[in-house]
Amino acid sequence: MAYIGKKPSDITRAIATYDTFTGDGSTTTFTLTQGAASANDLTVVVNNVRQEPGTGSKSYTLTAPTSLIFNTAPAASDEIYVINPTQVESIAQAGDISSGVITGQTEETSSADDDVILMFDTSAGALRKVTKTNFSPALTYTSGTATGDGSDTTFTINSGRSVNDVLVIVNGAILIPTTDYTISGTTLTFITAPAADAEISIRYLPI
Repeated sequence: MAYIGKKPSDITRAIATYDTFTGDGSTTTFTLTQGAASANDLTVVVNNVRQEPGTGSKSYTLTAPTSLIFNTAPAASDEIYVINPTQVESIAQAGDISSGVITGQTEETSSADDDVILMFDTSAGALRKVTKTNFSPALTYTSGTATGDGSDTTFTINSGRSVNDVLVIVNGAILIPTTDYTISGTTLTFITAPAADAEISIRYLPI
């Protein structure tokens, strides 16, 4: 069936659950076998009298998903039953994240810059959408300098680097990795010694 405007939410409805409890005059919190979204979803009956959800002069509240809390403890021997329709609203193909683990989805091995990533905002207690580009760190580099003497071909550089992530510039000319210089450990070796007084710039690219 076609719809004009936003498609209605996909609704799944399980068989309603039926919980029974007995009051003891002091207990106010009872645990449901299935979770509910709000107190308004539940039918709560005490001694065959239906109770009204809400705080204050009303009867009960719900701390989702399973804690039914009476504002006043049911008296000893009060018979309580709760009908929970266990209605669950879901988005098709979204997977299940209720347990904190996403299920029903295939792990992605790559993503585009305009892809949207789900993030849980702990301060707001809510899921938020974040574009991948917002996760990209600011790229920075460090650098060093040296001066040629016409004979030395080796210079000491930072450790943990390879020939592909070090940019070498001599008198303003960018050299070609491997062709003009190599790197082994902390040693940068020029194929040809830079001329006397040549200005050497070494830039360590972000890894």
